Amino acid sequence: MRRSALIAASAVGLGLVLGPAGSALARNAPDTKADSGQVIVFSNELTPLKVYSDPQGCQQLPTVSHVLVNETSRTVRLYADPFCLTPGLPVSPGYGAHTGQFSGSFSS
Repeated sequence: MRRSALIAASAVGLGLVLGPAGSALARNAPDTKADSGQVIVFSNELTPLKVYSDPQGCQQLPTVSHVLVNETSRTVRLYADPFCLTPGLPVSPGYGAHTGQFSGSFSS
């Protein structure tokens, strides 16, 4: 009897621990239905964000860009040159990447 009570209490405790964690993970998961279809580029605190709504093809980045955030439903590629000719770094939906000094463009 003691053993079955201990197992039942452990199961309830495990459910209480995993329940909130599971719902927290679900809240933080990217929602592709609510995807805005935007790529957002942060340069610095003195300039506004550059928003590319539903970008198509090769897009040049601002010369002082610092971070690219992919809010589309597809992978975009970050390139070192302004013409999307060099090998590109893939940035998955819901993720971002530092553009660095040598990034010049991205494509979707």
